[in-house]
Amino acid sequence: MANNHPPRDEAYLSSVIPKRIRLFEQIQADHLEQLQSLPHDPIKITLLPDGIVKEGKRWETTPMDIAVQISRGLAKSALVSSVNNVLWDMNRPLESDCSLEILGFDSNQGRDTLWHSSAHILGQALEQEYGCKLYIGPCKTIYEGFYYDAFYHGDVAINENHFPNIEAGVAKAVEEGQPFERIEVTKDQALEMFSDNNFKVEIINEDLAEEETITVYRCGPLVDLCPGPHIPNTSFVKAFKCLNALSVDWKGNRDRESLRSVYGISFPEDEQLKDFLISREHFICHSLSPGSCFFLPLGTRVYNKLMGFIKTEYWKRGYTEVISPNIYNMKLWETSSEHAENYKEDMFTFDIDKQEFGLKPVNCHGHCLMFQNRVRSYRELPIRLADFGALHRNEKREALSGLTCVRRFQQDDAHVFCRETQVEEEVKGILDFVDYVYTILGFTYELKLSTRPKKYIGDLEKWDRAEGALEKALKDFGKPFFVNKGDGAFHGPKVDITVSDAMKRNFQCATLQLDFQLPDCFKLEYSSLAEDETKREKPVLIHRAVLGSVERMFAILLEQNKGKWPFWLSPRQVIVCSLLKDDRSYAEKVRDQIHQAGYYDDVDTTDRNISEKVEEAQVARYNYILVVGDEEARRGQVTVWLRDEVMSIETLLDEFKLKTANFL
Repeated sequence: MANNHPPRDEAYLSSVIPKRIRLFEQIQADHLEQLQSLPHDPIKITLLPDGIVKEGKRWETTPMDIAVQISRGLAKSALVSSVNNVLWDMNRPLESDCSLEILGFDSNQGRDTLWHSSAHILGQALEQEYGCKLYIGPCKTIYEGFYYDAFYHGDVAINENHFPNIEAGVAKAVEEGQPFERIEVTKDQALEMFSDNNFKVEIINEDLAEEETITVYRCGPLVDLCPGPHIPNTSFVKAFKCLNALSVDWKGNRDRESLRSVYGISFPEDEQLKDFLISREHFICHSLSPGSCFFLPLGTRVYNKLMGFIKTEYWKRGYTEVISPNIYNMKLWETSSEHAENYKEDMFTFDIDKQEFGLKPVNCHGHCLMFQNRVRSYRELPIRLADFGALHRNEKREALSGLTCVRRFQQDDAHVFCRETQVEEEVKGILDFVDYVYTILGFTYELKLSTRPKKYIGDLEKWDRAEGALEKALKDFGKPFFVNKGDGAFHGPKVDITVSDAMKRNFQCATLQLDFQLPDCFKLEYSSLAEDETKREKPVLIHRAVLGSVERMFAILLEQNKGKWPFWLSPRQVIVCSLLKDDRSYAEKVRDQIHQAGYYDDVDTTDRNISEKVEEAQVARYNYILVVGDEEARRGQVTVWLRDEVMSIETLLDEFKLKTANFL
């Protein structure tokens, strides 16, 4: 138990917490008095997306008031609002005529707000339990949760042994339904409020130095710097779990104080936490390799299925897979000056034989070297080089986020070298590829043509032709698209492809960019005439990816499917459960037949009763639960649970084959 209750700075807690609360309440009282003196004129509130107009009063009516008018169900699920496209606390009074959108956990903003508020609740538990000095507690992104960094008295090393106490502190705060209260303070007031915390003082003096006012929030005994917004009160967090704890340096500076980060996850429903914990069976992150994920056996199965799916399409669509080095001399990046400037700061570099080398952050330069390797003929074009090589980018520690922002990742990366006259057809082919893959994965998408920016390279005539080819390809493709004038890359126009999943959330995954610069930088050329092979022309380079980062796509699919993978992609396709102990031999025989047919299967021959086995298999999200007993063994059959259907193993395997072929 000693490990669970390390020494804490009692003097810090007993003096600092009451002081902050006292100052907060004094300033809050002044604010409320000022608010009451303001005119409470009638205002019109336009609800989005329906356009319904509600009446309210300025400086009095809150978004929560409107939510309650609409329905109690909406009020119970409303986490945050958007007022004139600005995120706004549900209990913060409206100030004028406005548009209002009420957001729940099914929106990016609602989810991030719940996690941000949960970080404050976590911070409260840490401060109360251990008397630590809090630093920052941001939320992460897509299914990743939040963390809080803090400095602990006596150099306490918070670890998993402390999680039960932390979770108990969080549960206490949640049960109390503590409201999130907001005030604005001056810099001097903020410095007085947080004078006992050198980390907060540094934030105020450096990060917030230019701010006219500083926002402070309170929930229960916690008073903290924060821009907000927050959920209405702590009771909206119905499920919470600590995930990890690791050491970090203050602002990444090893010469400064060592802090401890505690990571957590929360949801508005217990079932959502259960779904999340199932996803943890697929991958883990570890402090000894930050930003590089470990894919566990189940996750590796899905990862390989995704890559196998793309590789099969490569074969059908004329792509050639290649393998390129991970390490290059930094002179390679100097060949393209903008890449040296843009990438070096974010690259992992090191010395070999007194020369500087780096891990590649992109594949395009290596593919240019492959193209450059020998004289190319126009007859060879287009050349489509595909590469699943590992890429490394030295993302800042605070940006790292599970699978969505990592330092080591793989892409379904490909580069097409083609003649200018082939651009249109190649773009059509890529768009068809994207449409095919995203339809199977259950995504819709939006297309945007991004044209020449103010700063660009290459001649204007070539840009016009390229933009014309992209526009014609998009029109022929038949899907609606928008034109983003001036938003293209400096080296060529591009098509931005934004994915929407089943929950209507948007992600940027696929890439399609034309590049005029790299072929120039690498002096790439091909012989352009059969009768005169000395005549040379430069190819056009098309950068493209469909899944994009496989890690990021994995995270999106994981959240979309919530552990209920479609059969073709599932890491747990089948489990065979024996009815009685004597049926073990036949159950194992069925398992072996299914395994030999190429499907992921398990067997449960334990002595438990069949209802327990089935319940456990359902929680684990197997696509098929097969029950076998004496009757099935005599007939060489299986019973498919829930469907109550008896069939031969051959018929079952035919069904599996059909589902796999049709991506079901």
